[in-house]
This record gives sequence, C-alpha cells and structure tokens, in this order.
Amino acid sequence: MTDQQIGRVGLEPPPNARVPLSLSFKDLQGSAVTIGAAIGNRPTLLIPADFTCKQICGPALSIAASALKQTGLAAGRDYSVVVVGIDPRDGVDDARRFTNGQIGGPGISVLSGTPEAIATLLGAIGYHTELDGDHDAIAHPAAFMTLGIDGHVVRAMSSLALQPTDLRLALLEAGAGRIGGISGRIALLCYGFDAVHGIYTRRITALLQIAGGLTVVVLAGAVGLMLLRGRKTGASA
Repeated sequence: MTDQQIGRVGLEPPPNARVPLSLSFKDLQGSAVTIGAAIGNRPTLLIPADFTCKQICGPALSIAASALKQTGLAAGRDYSVVVVGIDPRDGVDDARRFTNGQIGGPGISVLSGTPEAIATLLGAIGYHTELDGDHDAIAHPAAFMTLGIDGHVVRAMSSLALQPTDLRLALLEAGAGRIGGISGRIALLCYGFDAVHGIYTRRITALLQIAGGLTVVVLAGAVGLMLLRGRKTGASA
C-alpha cells in the first residue's frame, strides 16, 4: 500500500453527519434490517468492522463488549449496538465467526451489506478506507461512533482506548440525558471533555468527587436531624 493510500485512511465526519436510516443490511439470521430499525430509537454505539480482519478488529470488539458491560446500562433498554461490516466481500457467515458469541442479544445488531449500502453508510459518516491488494485486507480507522436516536453522529472514539466511564457518558450524551438516571445526567452536564486527547479532564473528575463528598455530608446531616427530631417528639409524648 502506498503512502498516498494510507494518507486517505481516516475518520472525518462532515458537518451534521448522519447515517441514512433507510439503508438496508442483513443481520446474522440473513434477514433484511434497516439502520433505523437497528438503532431502535435508542442512542447507539456504531462499530464499523472488517469481519475477516486479523489485526485490531477482533481485540477492538472484545474491548467494546467489556466496556459496555461496565457502563451500568442495558442493551436493548438504554442503548443499541450496531456492528457493520465494511468489506462487502464478507457475508453473514463471516459476521457470525467474527462476533463468536462476544456480543449479542436484545438491542445488538451485526450487519453485512452490499457494496452500495456500505459505501453510502461509510460516506455519510466520513469513514475512509483503502483496499490493500497486496495483503487482501482493508486499511481502516480504529474508531467507533455514538449516534443519536435520529442517526446523527454525536462523538467519535478510539476503538483501542475505550474506557467504560467515557463510553457511558458518550451514550448518555447521545441519548440527550434520557437514560442513566439523575446521577448520570449530572455527570454528563458537569464532565469536561478534552477533544484533543479524547478523554474527560481530571479537574472535572476531581470536582465531581468533591461534589459527591458534599452530597454525602448533607445527606448524613439530614438523617441526623430527622433522628434528633424523632427523639424529641418521643420524649415530649
């Protein structure tokens, strides 16, 4: 592969990038599924993958599966996962071998598609790949994306540096605060995001820890006051 080809590989979502919800793919049962149906009106983690990749795609899927389990959110209720094959030469059998039980269940779709459907999807999100003919492989970005319920791209994340806390907050952001409970919404509003390094800043983390400590103190004081009032009432009676 030439340097020029490598230079074209990357993830550059255009302004207001959005996946076409009507695009049709095939799921692991070979049934037709649109991207909109796979999203299912939930914030979504979109995972572009080469189902026959022997490099990073397998480990990246394992990292994503592990991080999702640690978010405290439930697939099919709080979010969806859409894994899409980026190589049109890969079919349903390749998709099954790739996932190999690592990921699945309600709210999780593993899709393969035609060259036209794949090209349309990747073009819409600015996901640029190059075919490496010498090694019969596809060079592609190591990146995942979160999508809003309408399919718009909310955030891009490294697939090899995916942390459960960052993933949880990215899904909360994509869900516009509709999932995860009040503590999750507060964390989302207060958390700082370092767009250059793709991590939440330590200063904001420290502030959240201080706020959490103050909350505990206030709650403890309120409980103590209630107990004191209860004793006084009992003594008066």
